[in-house]
Amino acid sequence: MTAALRNGRPARERRLPGDVDMWVMVLGDLFFFGCYFVTYMVFRAMSAEEFTASQRHLSVGIGVTNTVVLLTSSLFAALAVIAVREGAVRNAQRLLLATGACGVLFTLIKAYEWYVEISRGYTIQDEFFGFYYVLTGVHLVHVAFGLIILGVAVRELRDTRRRRPTIVEQSVLFWHMIDLLWVVIFAILYLMR
Repeated sequence: MTAALRNGRPARERRLPGDVDMWVMVLGDLFFFGCYFVTYMVFRAMSAEEFTASQRHLSVGIGVTNTVVLLTSSLFAALAVIAVREGAVRNAQRLLLATGACGVLFTLIKAYEWYVEISRGYTIQDEFFGFYYVLTGVHLVHVAFGLIILGVAVRELRDTRRRRPTIVEQSVLFWHMIDLLWVVIFAILYLMR
């Protein structure tokens, strides 16, 4: 059996999904957020009691719900990549739309959480909540940008002249970064005591 055939099927080429430009963007964003996470940890270490007291006002249930929503969106996104690679374009479109729907749901839940916290008087005047609003706000901007990228991928899949599986890979790569960032944000803002 040759290397080109495995189990009667052509061997898949091994490569990094997406393109170099998207990886540079993703790694740049991870670096930016990493710096902010370190800054948060330094300030938290200097005012541990105050941060812990403010942190108790966050709803872990809402944080868990948002985490489940984004992890579900990542599952849909990964399945979309598999579908487009297998030529199931309509299925890939549906999966990308489901990914986007999860992103919209995440945004609505986060907006509700912000509304509740602000109405209780927890604003950027509190050091912890200052970090909370900036971290989750910048993350929400990334979610909005990710939704636009997913929309572009769906549009390209609908146009038979412009169909490129790589656009799906790139959009999903960016979406997975958004999910990864949320998992870290959730851990340091909601769980770490």
